[in-house]
Amino acid sequence: MSFYTFAKFIVKSWLKPKYRVKVVGKENIPQTGPVIICSNHISNYDPPIVGMTCPRDIHFMAKEELFENKIFGFILRNVHAFPIKRGMKDRNALRKGLDVLKEGKVLGLFPEGTRSKTGELKKGLAGAGFFALRSKAKVVPCAIIGDYRSKEPLYVVYGKPIDMNSIRNEKLSAQEVTDRIMDEIKNIKENF
Repeated sequence: MSFYTFAKFIVKSWLKPKYRVKVVGKENIPQTGPVIICSNHISNYDPPIVGMTCPRDIHFMAKEELFENKIFGFILRNVHAFPIKRGMKDRNALRKGLDVLKEGKVLGLFPEGTRSKTGELKKGLAGAGFFALRSKAKVVPCAIIGDYRSKEPLYVVYGKPIDMNSIRNEKLSAQEVTDRIMDEIKNIKENF
């Protein structure tokens, strides 16, 4: 059993009953090939929640500061997370993300870059569009719907992959592509 599988089991047995996590649309995640999962970001629990509900291993970008603690940094690296410097263009992180996709794996992104304290969607950063345009990955929008503090179930809803071929033909900028991805996440939230 890999460290990732073990960690996923531990997280699932703790968080799934605690937040009554329900998953919708898991079949929309391609079983093979490169995939970018783009989710809204409302809590520090979002990465493990998305990670435990996805049938494939996810490689998340995480803010560099999280790796400073040796134990937590060890855990993050062993669940395929890699550091990104926030507030600047981090070429190493961009290269690492593209390598993950070239290897046919799953890259997990929170395009907003930081948590939304109100739960409302914030404007996404251009990074998600950059990865979508620079790779052949399928882009799967994901919405975490609910409140970690309420007694209601927390839903993780995976939408259908976005048609990137038509978007690429439109010659949009990375920011415009991110805006389209955020629109898809918004549609899931509003129509669920």
